[in-house]
Amino acid sequence: MHDVVIRNGLVASGSGPIRCDVAVANGRIVALGENIPDGERVIDATGLLVLPGGVDSHCHIEEPAADGSRSEESFISASTTAFAGGTTTVVSFIPQWKGHGVWDRFVDYRARAATGMLDHAFHQIITDPTDAVMEEEVPRIVAEGVRSLKVFLTYDPLHLTDAQYIRVLETARKLGCLVTVHCENYEAIQWRTQRLLAAGRTAPQYHAWSRPPVVEREATQRAIALAELVDQPIQVFHVSCEEAAAEIAAAQARGLKVWGETCPQYVTLTAAHMARPDGALFMCSPPPRGGDEHAKIWGMIRRGTLDIITSDHCAFSTAAKVGDNFATIPNGIPGLAARLPLIFSEGVSKGRISLEQFCALVATNPAKLMGLYPRKGVIAPGSDADIVLWDPTKQVRLTNALMQHAVDNTPYEGMEVTGWPVATLRRGEVVMQDGVVLAQPGSGQYLARGAYDLVRPRGVTAEGFGA
Repeated sequence: MHDVVIRNGLVASGSGPIRCDVAVANGRIVALGENIPDGERVIDATGLLVLPGGVDSHCHIEEPAADGSRSEESFISASTTAFAGGTTTVVSFIPQWKGHGVWDRFVDYRARAATGMLDHAFHQIITDPTDAVMEEEVPRIVAEGVRSLKVFLTYDPLHLTDAQYIRVLETARKLGCLVTVHCENYEAIQWRTQRLLAAGRTAPQYHAWSRPPVVEREATQRAIALAELVDQPIQVFHVSCEEAAAEIAAAQARGLKVWGETCPQYVTLTAAHMARPDGALFMCSPPPRGGDEHAKIWGMIRRGTLDIITSDHCAFSTAAKVGDNFATIPNGIPGLAARLPLIFSEGVSKGRISLEQFCALVATNPAKLMGLYPRKGVIAPGSDADIVLWDPTKQVRLTNALMQHAVDNTPYEGMEVTGWPVATLRRGEVVMQDGVVLAQPGSGQYLARGAYDLVRPRGVTAEGFGA
């Protein structure tokens, strides 16, 4: 007998929606078909879509700082907000502090993540690529299942020089890792910020002025060029503008292994939000652009240049984002619960993308790029039974209470969406029903990632010479 059978729903598959039953046993999907015999639990999905659980491959959760503090969103609260919004798997970030290694941080962070309910994998942030870190410690964490290294080309004290970035690319190539990149020009932002502050332009709205599209475009082109030199696959994170996306498109046209990601804020928010009295709550980097950029980003999504949409969830309470100097206000916005409803509403409900494209953007493609597919990101026999029952017609006004995260604000407050998760199943267990999260702390699983072909180097280098 099956543990769970879902009946009468419209199941999202890679070849289009199909009307069928879904059978679950031992946490896995075991059958799709008609008239599957009853299981111990039968769920009636009449009028609902049956979608793969969301995979959010860009989340900042419970990151510890060198001073002993940590980010406000814990793995327990992050699990709650994720399940409330239909996400079942996350990839979050292990920090590295300048002057420190990464092995102890991995051990500590894995223990933190084990307290939550989400299934989880990790990126390792590299801020100090010393010989000891890159030659001794990074291979150890790769052996433990960390298959992506994150670098920042801006931000104090995180940014890397070009030489340091190349060192990370070289190590990733040897170890079979993906490199994920925050692309903004550090020196240009520093120069622009100093000039703005000197001119008395200090309010949150000038955050967007400090990092215009050109600094994102330049850094994206440079990140791609250096990755091409080393022959290392990369993903460009949180693309906010067509200019940067065009650099990715050009690289893809040349056959390079370069992927682009964007986020809901770049198709819903604008720079004008930062001019409001609560403008600091909308500050993230890269910043939201003008409203005309939304259609351009959707165009790049439909084209496939931007093939993953994540939340870049980075939650700060209102009290943490106060001040009259944009250069000292922390960057980041919460979005784990809002991601699927916003993209479904703005995308599927408004006819910008198909249901199949939606599932690919928020679940299948991130699972593939992170080496988690087909265990995650798809409704198919053999895959984990991570399933969202979705009401495509339900209209909801977003509020902070609905987000169920650890902070007191959401930048999407008051936005109307069409389409909403009714229930979330993680490995066959109903972990959210009608907004109530039911999962037990500590029930999430660590997803160790092995080598996978998608991020294998092409074997093409300048003059045939490579490391």
